[in-house]
Amino acid sequence: MTLRFGPFELDEAGRALLYAQREVALQPRVFDLLVYLTRNRDRVVTKEELLDTLWPDVTVTDNSLQRAVSMLRGVLRKGGLDGAIRNMPGRGYRFCLDGVSELKVAAPDTTDAQALDVRAQAQRAAAAQAWDEAAALFEAADNARPLDGADLHHWALALQCTGKADAALPLLARAVAAHTRAGNVPAAVVDAVTLSGLHFERGQAAIAKGWLARAEDWASEIEDPATTALTLWMKSKVAAFDGEPEQALSLADIAYSMVRHKDAVGIEALSLAYRGFYRLCLGDTRAGQADQDLAAAMALSGGDIDPIIGGILYCNVLWAARMFGDWARADQWTLGYQKYCTESGMELTGSCQLHRSEVLGVRGSLGEALSRIQDSLARLTGDAPWAIGDANRVLADIHAAIGNDDAALEAYDKAYAFGWCPEPGRAMLLLERGEAEAAYASLERSLIGKTWWTLQRRGILFAHLALAAAHTGRHEQALELIEELSGSPDRWPMPSIRALTNEAQSVLADARDDYESTLRHLHLARLLWSSIDGRVQAVRLRLRIAKLQLAHDDVRGASAEIHAAQLAAGELGSRKFEAECSALRREVDTRATGRAA
Repeated sequence: MTLRFGPFELDEAGRALLYAQREVALQPRVFDLLVYLTRNRDRVVTKEELLDTLWPDVTVTDNSLQRAVSMLRGVLRKGGLDGAIRNMPGRGYRFCLDGVSELKVAAPDTTDAQALDVRAQAQRAAAAQAWDEAAALFEAADNARPLDGADLHHWALALQCTGKADAALPLLARAVAAHTRAGNVPAAVVDAVTLSGLHFERGQAAIAKGWLARAEDWASEIEDPATTALTLWMKSKVAAFDGEPEQALSLADIAYSMVRHKDAVGIEALSLAYRGFYRLCLGDTRAGQADQDLAAAMALSGGDIDPIIGGILYCNVLWAARMFGDWARADQWTLGYQKYCTESGMELTGSCQLHRSEVLGVRGSLGEALSRIQDSLARLTGDAPWAIGDANRVLADIHAAIGNDDAALEAYDKAYAFGWCPEPGRAMLLLERGEAEAAYASLERSLIGKTWWTLQRRGILFAHLALAAAHTGRHEQALELIEELSGSPDRWPMPSIRALTNEAQSVLADARDDYESTLRHLHLARLLWSSIDGRVQAVRLRLRIAKLQLAHDDVRGASAEIHAAQLAAGELGSRKFEAECSALRREVDTRATGRAA
C-alpha cells in the first residue's frame, strides 16, 4: 500500500518514505512506528500496544518510544507535519491528518470507457487540489488515450504543485501544440508564458525569451486584456533580468492597468506585486510595499487564483521583504505562504524554504533554519538553480550566528562563486574578527552595478557600509551615509536600517569618548531590532552594551544585559553567543567577588 500525505509518500511494501520524491533515511523502528500509526489513524494507539508491536519480546521503557516519536516528528517537520503525531495524555498517540489517500491508477490495458472514467477521476482530483493523485491519474489516462490541451495543462499544474516542474515542461509544450490545433489562443498564450517562466528559473534565458516571443505573437492576434497583461508581466521580468528596472516598472504598470477590476484577479495581483517590486528597486519604498501587501491580500481573498500564480506572487513579496531587511513583513508573509501552500495542496518549493530559513535565522531557531536551508539547497538544483548562490549566502549567515565561522566563510565563498553577493553577512563576520578594512572594501564592491539585486538592497548595504566606515576611521563618510539614510524616511523606513545607522553613530560617539551618547545609540539600535524580533542582532547588541557598561564599571547594568542575552541565545541555539555570555558572566562574578572582599 502507498499512502500520500502532504509532501510525503509512504511505500509500505518497499519500506521507503519519500519527501518531495527523495527517500528519507529512517531507522527501522521509526519506520515501523509511522506505518503502524498510519494504518490505525482512525483511533488512538496506546503506548503499551506500540511497545508490544515495535519491541516484541524485548523489555524497554517509555523513553524508547518517546525517542522514536521525537525522531519521527523531526522527519515530518521537514514538510510542516510534525503536528500530525498527536500525544493523547494518558492514552497514547494518534496520527491526525486530513488528506491521506491511497494511490490508484489505471492498468495498462485500460479500455476506452475506463480511460474516460480515469480522465474524469483525474479532473476531479485536480479540482480538489489532490495533486499527487491527479498527476498519477492523468498519466494513466494519457497512456490509454492522448489528453487534450486543457487536461495536459492541469496535469502540468499538478506536477508543478508537487515540486516536479521539470516533468511539467514537455507536457506544457504538448499543451501549447494542442491548444493551437484547437484554435484556443488564450490557453496557448498562458502555457507558453508558463514555459517561459520555468526556463527563466533554470537560467535558460534564450529559450525563455523564445517562448515569450511566441506568446506575444499569439496574443497580438486577439483582443483579450488578461492574455495581453500576462505577456506584459513576463516581459517586465525579462526587462528586470536585463538590468532595465525603469522599463520593467512601466510594463508591469501597463499590465496592471489593463486588468484592474476586470475579473482577472490572478493576473491583476501578479502584475501589482511586480509593480511594487520594481518600485522598491527604484527607491519608491512606501508605494512598493503598499502594492505588494495589496497584491498578497488579493491572493488570499481570491479563492480561484491558480496555485502557481499565487506561489509566484508570494515568492516575489517574500523576496522583496528579505532583501530589504523587512523582517516583520517577511515573517508574516512566509507564514501566510506556508498556509497557502498547505491549503492548495502544494509542495513547499526550494525558494519557499530559502525564504523561511532566512527569517528563522534572524528571528527564530537557528537549528531549524539550518535544517530548512539545507533542504532548500537540495531542491533549488532542480527548480531554481539561479538562487543557489543566495541559499549559500543564507547558509553562511546561519553558520555565522551559530558560531561556525569556518563553515560560514566557506559558504560565503560558494555564494560568490555562484555569482551572488555574500554581503552584508560576510562583512559583519569580518568586522567581528577584527578585519574592518576587508569588510569595508567588500561592502563597497557590493554596491557596484545596476541589477535589481543591487538596487533593491541598496539601503541595507549603505547602512552596513556606514557601520564599516565608522569602524575604519572614515568618520566623515559614515556621517554622510547616515544623513542620507536618515534623511530619506520614505525611501528607507525599515527598522533594520535605522538600527544599523544608530549602531554606526554609537561607534562614532565612542571614538569621541562620549559614553552617554554611545550607550544611547546602542540601546536605540537594540530596541529597533527587538521591535521586529530580530533576535540575533538584538543579542549581539546586548553583549556590546554589556561590554561597554563593564568598561565604565556599571556592573549591575551589564549583568541585566547579559542575563537577557543568555536567555535569548539559548533559545536561538547560538554557541557563539552563549560562550560570550558565559565569559562576561565570569567577569561580572569576579568583580562582585572583588568588591565583597
